Amino acid sequence: MKINIPRVGVGVIIIRNGRILLGKRIGSHGAGTWALPGGHLEYGEAVEDCAVREVLEETGLLIRVTGRGPYTSDVFSEEQKHYVTLFVEALCNEGEPGILEPDKCLSWQWFYWSALPEPKFPPLASLHQTGYVPKGAL
Repeated sequence: MKINIPRVGVGVIIIRNGRILLGKRIGSHGAGTWALPGGHLEYGEAVEDCAVREVLEETGLLIRVTGRGPYTSDVFSEEQKHYVTLFVEALCNEGEPGILEPDKCLSWQWFYWSALPEPKFPPLASLHQTGYVPKGAL
């Protein structure tokens, strides 16, 4: 019998000029949805360090973590995956995001929190539905 253990993800809410950076997912669960940069928390890694590492790996941007946000718990029934996603707020005032993982992300774009695109990646949708608003987001 296969036991599916929940994984821990880190979603990074990068704020620049009141807008949030989102990527269009491809090639993985959630393909076709808009998601925050982020990824899996590694063994022994601090959440903030994971945020910095994942954003650099995915976009080439250097961020400054400004705080921890809430978390969500999302089950991807079709893929038999369960993620607890820890959100981190960060600032990045310079540089343009690159597509450094073209097998996972089609494009990066900036959006206002009040006008996020559809469809949203489930953890982002769950977070948005709570009414949470990141500091500095419009």
